Amino acid sequence: MEAIQLKLILSLFVSLLLLASSTLAVNVDYCDKSASYDVKVQGVEISPNPVARGKPATFSISASTDEAISRGKLVIDVSSFGVHIHTETHDLCSETSCPVFANDFLNAHFQVLPRFTPPGSYTLTMKMEDENKNLLTCIGFGFQIGFATDVADS
Repeated sequence: MEAIQLKLILSLFVSLLLLASSTLAVNVDYCDKSASYDVKVQGVEISPNPVARGKPATFSISASTDEAISRGKLVIDVSSFGVHIHTETHDLCSETSCPVFANDFLNAHFQVLPRFTPPGSYTLTMKMEDENKNLLTCIGFGFQIGFATDVADS
């Protein structure tokens, strides 16, 4: 009976570890460490982590501001080993509810990377600007694109 209980507990523990590793908070750095940005970023979570090629990934950025933001844009740059790979621009209001009131808010960006995206380490830099092109924040963080692919996807 103890062996069955031990196996059940171990199975539950492994399941929790796998669940925890599929969504992880990542280390975030401000582009200019001496700047006083209007939008403060508390953290970034990536799900799944590592990102799977050809499957949806979510980059959730928790932040706060003291001033309301009515409109703006996000500029996202991706690089690998210092080599620029991709840039895209998004309307801030398509990524979060606008207006953003003075308080905490969540910016969730959804992305599906092409199946041919090489696996490895990447760096994402995100700049947030208001409607007057004033820089509200600029952050950078690393993420991984997984090596494994589904057999069914081949």
